[in-house]
Amino acid sequence: MNIIGIIPARMASTRFPNKPLAEICGIPMLGHVYHRSKRCATLQEVYVATCDQEIVDYIDSIGGKAIMTADTHERASDRSAEAMLKTEAQAGRKMDIVVMIQGDEPMLFPEMIDEAVKPLVDNRDVLVSNLTAPLKTEQEHQDPNEVKVVVDRQGFALYFSREPIPSKKKWGQDIPMLKQVCIIPFRRDFLITFNELEPTALEIIESVDMLRVLEHGYKVKMVPTEKETYSVDTIEDLQNVERLMQNDPLIEQYR
Repeated sequence: MNIIGIIPARMASTRFPNKPLAEICGIPMLGHVYHRSKRCATLQEVYVATCDQEIVDYIDSIGGKAIMTADTHERASDRSAEAMLKTEAQAGRKMDIVVMIQGDEPMLFPEMIDEAVKPLVDNRDVLVSNLTAPLKTEQEHQDPNEVKVVVDRQGFALYFSREPIPSKKKWGQDIPMLKQVCIIPFRRDFLITFNELEPTALEIIESVDMLRVLEHGYKVKMVPTEKETYSVDTIEDLQNVERLMQNDPLIEQYR
């Protein structure tokens, strides 16, 4: 199967401007994501999709492959789809699976990509999957920067929210507190279909792309991972991740 990774990245983040090139342990965050994704044997190639020349220059400097995309994209999936079509034109063949890897996941491990892709490789009926991991604390459960998810008994998403779901106020015992981890494999044609679907009310309210999938009647397979990772949405997140990565086992392989 032709499986590639695409890392959408842009400098103009509203919450954290210039975030992709913010350094963690002396390496830009985007560099961590790129180098760690490249170590996944499932991916034939990894590309960074961006509209910013600074990002292109950085990826070129580390020997990576960057694809310049339009500066009008509002969603990472739109940017990823444009990059995918450009890679197909260059390669002369269509991809089977495109793994959208968010550029603010510097702690990812290559095995996580394998875990996320496996349902699509094993079952052609699975169109898109997401990783999911436990939220460790009540603070994380309340944090609107953490996208929470609840799943059915077959592991498919029921709902995503930035609110604390399920509600702890209504249940005095332990509850499953799960977060979305943004390593998202799409079957190639479904990535195009997804971008053609009309944006939906819940997607806009929650600011979670996967709700568009659910509201249009498709399923999202959630895949649990045991790897403990944290994304970067704020300066405080960056500082926390840098502390956690001081003894990271992979960094010395690409420093």
